[in-house]
Amino acid sequence: MKKLFFAVLFMLATLSINAQSGRPEVLKEVKAGDILHIGRPDAPSFKHIDFPRANAIIKSGGIANYKKMEGVKVVVTDVKEKKDGTLHVKIKRTDGQRFFGIHSVISADLKDALDSGELRRI
Repeated sequence: MKKLFFAVLFMLATLSINAQSGRPEVLKEVKAGDILHIGRPDAPSFKHIDFPRANAIIKSGGIANYKKMEGVKVVVTDVKEKKDGTLHVKIKRTDGQRFFGIHSVISADLKDALDSGELRRI
């Protein structure tokens, strides 16, 4: 009886994994040139946008003010799908300024950033 139960459980798990292999429709729509804006993170800091740590910003001569990033419009410059299926995007500011005065391009995990509200569609 246990063998039958585990066999059925294995088959259901295999079918559900195959059903989830495609990218969600929202992620298919994001391409290079799309404009997004940075939202307020759910956590105290940004987790899915790869901003540098505050000490690295200060050592490079920048100003580490993460609250100023909320509401900044960004444009997607590159979309890449990693081997594990996650989508990573490169973003830059639409106003031509640099992030924290030092970085012109920042990367982000698209799905997690959109789900958490760190990136929002306009």
